[in-house]
Amino acid sequence: MTPDAPPHNEPTDEALLQAMAAGQEEALRELHRRHARLLYALGHRMLRQRDDVEACVQDAFMNAWRHAARFDPSRASVKTWLVSIAHHRFLQELRDRPEPALELEEWDAPTQAPDPTDRALATRAVQALDAAQRQLVELAYYRGYSHSELATLTGLPIGTVKSRLRAALERMRVHLTGPAARAEGRDALEGGEHA
Repeated sequence: MTPDAPPHNEPTDEALLQAMAAGQEEALRELHRRHARLLYALGHRMLRQRDDVEACVQDAFMNAWRHAARFDPSRASVKTWLVSIAHHRFLQELRDRPEPALELEEWDAPTQAPDPTDRALATRAVQALDAAQRQLVELAYYRGYSHSELATLTGLPIGTVKSRLRAALERMRVHLTGPAARAEGRDALEGGEHA
C-alpha cells in the first residue's frame, strides 16, 4: 500500500470523486480532509497571505465539486488533479493582486539598473526550451517550488523532475554560451548604442 492509499475499509480518492459527481457532500469533506493540508502548504508558498490561501483552497475544492464528473483517472491522480486546480487558482490570485505601492524612501533610493542584455539573453534562453522544460524552470526558479512539490504538481516521479530540470538548464547554458548568444549580446549592445 502506498503512503497516500486509504486503509482497506475507506473509499479511494477516485470513488470519492464519483460520489461527489453524484452530489454526496460527505465525499467532498473526506477529500478535503485527505488533501487540504497539501494545498494549504502550496498556497502559503505562493501567496504568503493566510486569508488569500484559505479563500483559494476553498475555491479549489468548490471547483472540484462542480467539475467532479469531468475527472479522467487516465490523465492524472485525484491528488494531482486537485493540486492543478488549486495551482491555477493561486496563479489567478497573484495576477489579480494590485502592484504594491512604493514608499517614498524606496522611490528615492538609488538602485542599479539591471543589464538589459542579460535580461534579454536569459529570456531567450528560457524561450528556447520546449513547453514542458519551460514550465518546470519557471515553477522551480521563478516560483520557488522544490523538486518534491514539482513532482506533486506535475504528477511526475521526482527523479524525472530532477533529470528534466538538469536537461533544461544544460540546454539554457548551451544557448547562453554558444556563438549565437554572443552575437545576440553584441547586437543588443550595438542596438543600445545607436538608440
